[in-house]
Amino acid sequence: MPAYKDKAKGTWYASFYFENWTGKKEKKMKRGFKTKREALEWERTFLQQQTADLDMTFESFVALYAADMKGRIKANTWGTKEHILYKKLVPYFGKRKMSEIHSKEVMAWQSEMLNYRDKNGKPYSPVYLKTLHNQLSAVFNHAVKHYNLKANPAAQVGNMGKAKGREMLFWTKAEYLKFADAMMDKPLSYYAFEMLYWCGIREGELLALTPADFDFEKQTVSISKSYQRIKGQDVITDPKTAKSNRVIQMPAFLCEEMEDYIKSLYAVEPTDRIFAVTKSYLHREMDRGAKEAGVKRIRIHDLRHSHISLLIDMGFTALAIADRVGHESIDITYRYAHLFPTRQAEMADKLNMERKGA
Repeated sequence: MPAYKDKAKGTWYASFYFENWTGKKEKKMKRGFKTKREALEWERTFLQQQTADLDMTFESFVALYAADMKGRIKANTWGTKEHILYKKLVPYFGKRKMSEIHSKEVMAWQSEMLNYRDKNGKPYSPVYLKTLHNQLSAVFNHAVKHYNLKANPAAQVGNMGKAKGREMLFWTKAEYLKFADAMMDKPLSYYAFEMLYWCGIREGELLALTPADFDFEKQTVSISKSYQRIKGQDVITDPKTAKSNRVIQMPAFLCEEMEDYIKSLYAVEPTDRIFAVTKSYLHREMDRGAKEAGVKRIRIHDLRHSHISLLIDMGFTALAIADRVGHESIDITYRYAHLFPTRQAEMADKLNMERKGA
């Protein structure tokens, strides 16, 4: 494993042959190292990754994991994963060999995360702690499944934190109408919140809408994409799940509102975004409207919960609601069970009659 000096530039470079995944010999070269040691270290790490040698460091394996996973998941999801990998995991485990990370090292890391406090003395939330552990476990699971690591030390230790997030909040129809009235001074904001409340769509689905998604004769809107702002760039991705691809029937009044709104947009093309703002804009408008209307501040996503709550109150089934909002019916039943009217008394009466032979 020699390294070579570039006499003209005064730097070092690594140049060697390796066997690629097809069994064919390939030449690899990388220049610009300050020292011979750095060049040799880079060559060693590269060859370990090619052969999946688990004597490589955690940091090196994370690079391998990133190469394997990055193209398989949505860009915004990868962005979250990447932040956790390089800000919360690599700084702690980075220089340790994958084969030498055991449950005791994971327990020590957990203790550090559990004891963390920011400058205001605030710890990580239980949900975030669980997310951190899940990502660490995902890295080791990948090594077990694809690179012959014997066991996942994160799974052996068990999780930390809790899965439950913040409590769902809802607006009643009366609360929403007060809020909507406060939004009428800004048409873009008003119509955006109308779509969110009366169709139950997600934030990203709203911000990806174009004129071509609307069929005003059939009074429908097609949900087939999602908007994200990633590293300062506007990115359109597939919706959250396969079930999220759906066609929603709009109420007639909303159909009329949206047709008027789109007609009011100057020189809008069929594929242009009709709500050309970011999520932070909607959050600021939510703050403003809630304050002006005198209603409790809820999250943007809670408008989706409010829509589902309204449909349950109107007597629709979990299956019908799931089709509309792009969920599985089991998820609606589980997450919103407390909102469905109880029929326990009716069941008991019928069982009583059954027993008596009535």
